[in-house]
Order: sequence, then structure tokens, then C-alpha cells
Amino acid sequence: MKRDHAHLLPNAPALDASSALERTASAALDAVSQTTLEPLAEWLYRAPRWLPTAHAQTIVPALFAQRPAVKYRRERWTTPDGDFIDLDWLAYDVDGEGSKHAHSSAATANASPPVAPRELRNAVATSFDETAPLHDGAGRDTAAARGTNPPPDPAAPLFVLFHGLEGSSDSHYARVLMAEAKARGWFGVVPHFRSCGGSMNLLPRFYHLADSAEVDWVLRRLKAQHAGPVIAAGVSLGGNVLLRWLCEQEQDAAAILDAAAAISAPLDVHAGGHAISQGFGMVYTRSFLKTLKRKALAKLDQYPGLFDRDAMLAARTMHAFDNAVTAPVHGFRDTDDYWTRATTRPYLPRIAIPTLLLNARNDPFLPGRVLPSATEVSAAVTLDQPAHGGHVGFMTGPFPGRIDWLSQRVFGYLQTYVRPVDQVHHVAHQTDSEHG
Repeated sequence: MKRDHAHLLPNAPALDASSALERTASAALDAVSQTTLEPLAEWLYRAPRWLPTAHAQTIVPALFAQRPAVKYRRERWTTPDGDFIDLDWLAYDVDGEGSKHAHSSAATANASPPVAPRELRNAVATSFDETAPLHDGAGRDTAAARGTNPPPDPAAPLFVLFHGLEGSSDSHYARVLMAEAKARGWFGVVPHFRSCGGSMNLLPRFYHLADSAEVDWVLRRLKAQHAGPVIAAGVSLGGNVLLRWLCEQEQDAAAILDAAAAISAPLDVHAGGHAISQGFGMVYTRSFLKTLKRKALAKLDQYPGLFDRDAMLAARTMHAFDNAVTAPVHGFRDTDDYWTRATTRPYLPRIAIPTLLLNARNDPFLPGRVLPSATEVSAAVTLDQPAHGGHVGFMTGPFPGRIDWLSQRVFGYLQTYVRPVDQVHHVAHQTDSEHG
């Protein structure tokens, strides 16, 4: 039975360990048990000694790491409610005449200079101009920029990435994950949440931690138009929204996704909100609020009186901002109601497809004490909780460091659950024969 995407998790009954869902998830994992897995030691994360603290492990990768340059092709979709979102697709030669249709910088052999991504750029007091090019002018007119990579097989996997709060396809994690997707011959796309693609959306709304309805229609449309497997990952806010969708869909998610990954997702939103509302955590809050308030003012220009302007401008914490803007605009009673309904941790036993949950135990956005144990998630969930890594950091190597451990870990897991292209073709051929 197709599950309505408006299904609310707090109203659903709890599951016990002996439920049919647990048995379904266990069977799904048994089905791939013939696949040889990488040794566990292959994926153990160790922070470099020159990044000794959680905040250093978070900020340095986001602001100063050398990020691979990635060429995108932009596509705008009309949403079911009459708004729009922008999607950035990995660009291959077939996308047309080199960089003519590319949205951003090209994939080159050398990494582009480190450029602070939008979501933490304000931590170093650099303003974000929504009219500026999304990728900070990093493009190069080279043979690589004009495109030399052939497109993937139509049956190759499609990697879908949902970005974090105030993130985009230009975020450091998006660049490194999309570069890995291209290196593996996969398709890749970053759907931007509303207002995050560089243009203000049309309707009186933004995006939020519980926006699973948005993920639902996006994934269903992508699945309908793609011949091969579809794999999804979400980072921070995007990871939380993806997990919420997986928990709501339960076993029905298998008809759309083969596997998923959530990276540094705020599994307990109350605990996470408190963590970044005190001490050094306020650095991140101030960074987010600068762009969020700028967008909120632009939304008030579109819809005067939509929310309390003075309360929004006076907000100094995410709790206060969500109380003034996010909660009332999106139908929540207040911040506490919003954060409670957005918290996914209690519902992780409902996930029925292979899913990696990667959370550093020293993440400044989420205390390690609230991370789930193996007994608190379904059999389909793999927990990876290294002692270090920060928030979407996971930098390795000697100074100035590398940020590719994250992509290797995520794709190393996801690849395990993806059928080879020749098997996809064989299944498709059998289906055509049966109907022909």
C-alpha cells in the first residue's frame, strides 16, 4: 500500500523487535549477504592530530579545505503546489557543448581553491550575495571544463543528495560527494530546498527539518524518470528530512530507493538546538541567522505580515528564530512543537531499506549522549559513530588535509546495495520479454 506522504510520525504506533517490518528488513539484508563487504578497519575514522577539537574538525573542512571542482547543469522544476525548486545535475558531455549549459565550475584534475560554502561563510564575516554566481567564479576554460567525460550508462545509479541548512550544491560535502559519484560513473543531482538555489521561491514558505513531503515528490519524480537504481543521501538538515521520509514510508521506500545514508543528521532536534545555542556553538547560530534573516526580510517583501518582523530580527538563537518564522509559517504551534515533530530518533526502528547513519560523537551540533544504539534502530540501519569528525567534517591526512574520507565511506557503503549495470539491463530485458 502506498503510504501518504502527509503521514505524521508522532501519531503512529510504536514497533516491537518482532514486527513484520523487522523481519522484512532482516530478509532484505540477508538477500545481499553474498556480497563481500569491506573490512571494518577500512572505514575507521581517525582525526588528524593538527585538528584536535570538535570545532576545528567542523570549521576547517567547511571553510578552508580544497574541494573538487564539479560541473553542474541546472534544471528548474515546478512543485506540486505551484512553487519551484532548482536541481543541479552532474554535467557530462551529453549535456551539451561543454560548459555552455553548465551551472558551475568544471570537474578538473586539480582541486579548486578553497572557498567558504554558504552555510558557514558568515563565520568569517564574509557576506553572501544571492545575486552572485553560486560557485564563486571558480570556472576554468580548459579542455576539462569543456567536458571530456562520457555520460554514464542509462542504467547506472542515480545519487541524490539533500543538502543541509542554508547549504547548496556548492557546499564542501556536496562537491566531494558529487565528485565521487562522477568518478564512479553514476548520475548525480542536488535538489535545492526552497530559497536555497540562489533565487527566492514564490510561495509564503521556506523549508524545514520535517519537510518529508518535499523529499517524497522529488524522489518519486526522479525514480519515474530514471532507468537505474536510485540512491539518496542527506547531510545535516537534509539527512534528517530524508530519515523522516524513510521512517514514514517504511517498507514502501524500497520501491523508490535501493539504499540511503544520513550524515551528521540532528536525530534529536531539541538536543541539537540547545547545543548550538550556548558557548562556541553560537558561532554557528550567528552564521545561520545572517542568511536566514536576510531571506526572511525578502519573504516579508513578498508577503507583508506573514510573520512578526520585529520578533524575527530580535532572534538570537535558532529556537527564537524558529518560533518567529519557521514554526508559524509551516503550520507548527511553536518551536517546541516543531522540534518534537522533526525529531527522528524515536522512529528509526521503522526504516526498512539499507541505511547508513554517520554521526561523529563529538559533533558540536548534536551531543554524542543522544545518539542511538544498535538496539534502538532497525536491522536495516548501520550505525557509524566515530569518536571524532565534527559536524560534516571528517578531514584526514597531514596539513592542509583532505575531505574525501566522507565520500569514500558513504559510497563504499551504498555501492554494496547497488546492482551492477549488466544485472539492471538483464532485469529490464526480462520484463520487456514478459510484456512483449
